[in-house]
Amino acid sequence: METKVDLNQKIQTNKKAKLRNQFRVDLIGFTFIAPWLIGFVGFIVGPMIASLYFSFTDYDLLSAPTWVGFDNYINMFTNDDRFWQAIKVTFIFVFGSVPLKLAFALFVAMLFNTKRRGVGVYRTLYYVPSILGGSVAIAVVWRQLFGREGAINDILGIFGIQGMNWISSPDFALSTLILLVVWQFGSPMLIFLAGLKAIPTELYEAAAVDGAGPVLKFIKVTLPMLSPVIFFNLVMQTIQGFMAFTQSFLITQGGPMDKTLFYAVYLYEKAFAYFDMGYASALAWILLLICAIFTAFIFKTAKNWVHYESEGGN
Repeated sequence: METKVDLNQKIQTNKKAKLRNQFRVDLIGFTFIAPWLIGFVGFIVGPMIASLYFSFTDYDLLSAPTWVGFDNYINMFTNDDRFWQAIKVTFIFVFGSVPLKLAFALFVAMLFNTKRRGVGVYRTLYYVPSILGGSVAIAVVWRQLFGREGAINDILGIFGIQGMNWISSPDFALSTLILLVVWQFGSPMLIFLAGLKAIPTELYEAAAVDGAGPVLKFIKVTLPMLSPVIFFNLVMQTIQGFMAFTQSFLITQGGPMDKTLFYAVYLYEKAFAYFDMGYASALAWILLLICAIFTAFIFKTAKNWVHYESEGGN
């Protein structure tokens, strides 16, 4: 008969064996994710910590950084008019482009949510701008389209409307960039399309039995059932909007008169045109804070308008 001491020893031995086995399993798992983990630490966490340090320094990439404390942040909010202009332009761009892009993407997704012949080809064609829209070639083409001798003015000329150089106009330059971003609706469109296909047809049939028309079906069935997808697209597109860079940098270079000076373009200028890396690092952390605030706000308000099928509600 086993004594109490022997039983305790056996229990301890089993625990040690389980711990060793668990350690082997964990080691195998960490071995497989090691490449990603090294990249994450080396290319994301490491640079973020370095930029946080540089944001409190005067650093020009050519000499050793000098600690200045909060001077970069104080100067940013009190003495930098271009910083506030970049904030203003970026906010107008985000609040103008994101709703239009999502609305247009949802509209096209609903058109494609059918079983018509060739609909797959059209989906692919409509997705192409999202693949090419941020490239250098498309940016150059867009600049030519809206130039004084561009195709847009040629079309307007048919109706007797005198054209202009849209890119160089302080009143219309930002609108052309917003239009370019809205044109890149393919990615959210595909996500909306997947969400539409996941809505049970029984809900529409029940709504039809109750006498609901197309508009009421959209309001009472489509939007509530699609709200998680709208929420996802809204978060992603808002973050992308605040980080927009290519459109302004390649098409307008932030002009005319800083009317298209995106925040990311101003950050780039400070870092690589003026070699003020300390100030640029401070700008980067303010941008991160802005994105975090707006993302948190969307998550906070989501409980009032995002509806899930799972039990427990919103």
